Amino acid sequence: MSFVVNVALGLLFGIGLVVSGMADPAKVLNFLDLFGTWDPSLAFVMSGAVLVAFIGYRLVWARGRPVASGGFHLPARNDIDTRVIVGPAIFGIGWGLGGFCPGPALTSLGLGAAGTLAFVPAMMLGMWAARLLAEARAQARSA
Repeated sequence: MSFVVNVALGLLFGIGLVVSGMADPAKVLNFLDLFGTWDPSLAFVMSGAVLVAFIGYRLVWARGRPVASGGFHLPARNDIDTRVIVGPAIFGIGWGLGGFCPGPALTSLGLGAAGTLAFVPAMMLGMWAARLLAEARAQARSA
């Protein structure tokens, strides 16, 4: 059941990305270009997402437990380390240069967008390298 719920939610998310224009890197780059061809329309998308998330979180927390799981899975750590600073910085640089972040990139790959043919493999390589680095750091700490 959980798999079906996750697939349905992923499809809904992907459709939302396409409808909102987040799967179009030119629209994203224009949103980020404050002093050039700035397109503020994605600010409305972001505002709508914040509103939906705000209401959604309130409803979910009021239930006490998720619908498709035995309990909430919350992060155990709340400290700020180099990974918390460097990771988002790399993410932001990649988003600014390519106009994609992971969700819209995968959605655009399904739509046949040419830029994703380079971006998605590079993103996967970066994710793999980050995992290898994390494993190496964990082994170094335990040794």
